[in-house]
Amino acid sequence: MPAFDEADAIAGVVERLSALDLGVPLEIIVVDDGSTDGTAQVLKGLTAQHEHLTVVQHAVNKGYGAALKTGFARARHDVVVITDADGTYPELKIVDLLACIDDGADMAVGARLGADVNIPLVRRPAKACLRILASYLAGTPIPDLNSGLRAMRRELVMRYRPILPQGFSFTTTITLAALTNDHRVDYVTIDYKKREGRSKIRPIRDTLGFTSLIVRTVLYFNPLKVLYPLAGLVLAALLVSLWYDIFVVTPANLSDKTTLLFVALFQVLSVGLIADLIDKRSRV
Repeated sequence: MPAFDEADAIAGVVERLSALDLGVPLEIIVVDDGSTDGTAQVLKGLTAQHEHLTVVQHAVNKGYGAALKTGFARARHDVVVITDADGTYPELKIVDLLACIDDGADMAVGARLGADVNIPLVRRPAKACLRILASYLAGTPIPDLNSGLRAMRRELVMRYRPILPQGFSFTTTITLAALTNDHRVDYVTIDYKKREGRSKIRPIRDTLGFTSLIVRTVLYFNPLKVLYPLAGLVLAALLVSLWYDIFVVTPANLSDKTTLLFVALFQVLSVGLIADLIDKRSRV
């Protein structure tokens, strides 16, 4: 559980996690990511009450993804559950997530599709657009792209650790990495409560960052999914320009823009094929 300035909510989350009866050995790892609001003091008191609670301190705020990577590095078990420290996620649903892992899933995601989902209206259009884009590029529907409640096999995260970012896009990246590499990802419908305290999300900046990240991640694992549509757009522009040069211009003459579009089409297709060959070669 990554935590940054969550002094008001984290005690309740830890208490609810500690009360879970999962039938397996339990450890709770909280990574305090440079909090300055008293979170460290709250965690110190909780550590004295719960012997299975481990607190790791970051001297400075390194980011959501960095905190998760620290937690995965410290985890002792093969299956790891992540959740937020702000009290928004239903901890009881962890039982259902683990049941999916027991059934063979590599990752089980708490999809925020329940009857009581408190996502601010101003964020919903951007989230929907990002989800649609990611679903298209991944080639499969994604009910919730960046839910912070999920169970994962530790080996899955460690395998893709080099490409996982330090910030909020950690969950987006691991989702796309899993889906584009044929890992089984299950979804469990959950509710999502209104958070306690102030959100750390920056809507415009983070939305643009998520969009760039989605494209880059899919380019990494399935470049043709991105480059072929781009080639289609260039081809359409080339055909329109060619039609204009032949049937509208008198006398008919190939323009510089038609030549440049042809060169651009050749380059995009070449880069796509080479990237796909490199990707296929790396998987052998």
